[in-house]
Amino acid sequence: MKQPKYKRVVLKLSGEALAGKENFGISQEILTSIAQQVKQVKEAGVDVAIVVGGGNIWRGVAGSAKGMDRATADYMGMLATVINSLALQDALETQGIDTRVQTAIEMRQIAEPYIRRRAIRHLEKGRVVIFAAGTGNPYFSTDTTAALRAAEIEAEVILMAKKVDGVYDSDPVKNPNAKMFKDLGYIEVLNKGLGVMDSTATSLCMDNDIPLIVFNVNKKGNILKAVMGESIGTFVGRES
Repeated sequence: MKQPKYKRVVLKLSGEALAGKENFGISQEILTSIAQQVKQVKEAGVDVAIVVGGGNIWRGVAGSAKGMDRATADYMGMLATVINSLALQDALETQGIDTRVQTAIEMRQIAEPYIRRRAIRHLEKGRVVIFAAGTGNPYFSTDTTAALRAAEIEAEVILMAKKVDGVYDSDPVKNPNAKMFKDLGYIEVLNKGLGVMDSTATSLCMDNDIPLIVFNVNKKGNILKAVMGESIGTFVGRES
């Protein structure tokens, strides 16, 4: 049997991806699909940590744009990620996957506080760890959380699960002639403002040499393909 290319990964799920076609709330169909795909990856012997966004429920930036205090809006966004994380935990455990949710903001009744050594120990025991509540700080996105946690747990790659097939030079929904990139360098992403992840997160990945694979999570089996090293989506890494 072919061995996976990566032994420990961080799966970054956008909140919008969890909403499915409704663009708001949580799609049980999408949750089940993601849980089944994560199960495939676990069965291949890969350690999986997950960072999930909250944009399907609340976006701090949007709240701030409407006049809300930015820090307050961001804390609300962190709570939205906790809701998504608990839903994802339930879906994973329905598939028989042992799961732990760790939150950057302490809420012991529903999840563990984030402790790096404990997270690594969970991974070593074969559990999926879901990192919720971002970094626990306003003004930082869940993209930055994914980059930070990946560095902390020594993940080999960040899998950026999107609703599109990869990174394009323009919005593929609005422009049918948009070109998809197969490979990109960190500096190229920053200079072109391609929106793979925010600049803080991209810089953190560049500084710690953590590659990204951007792909369509709605195509079943894509998470496993990415872990196995198959050519899907867009690969972002250090320029050769």
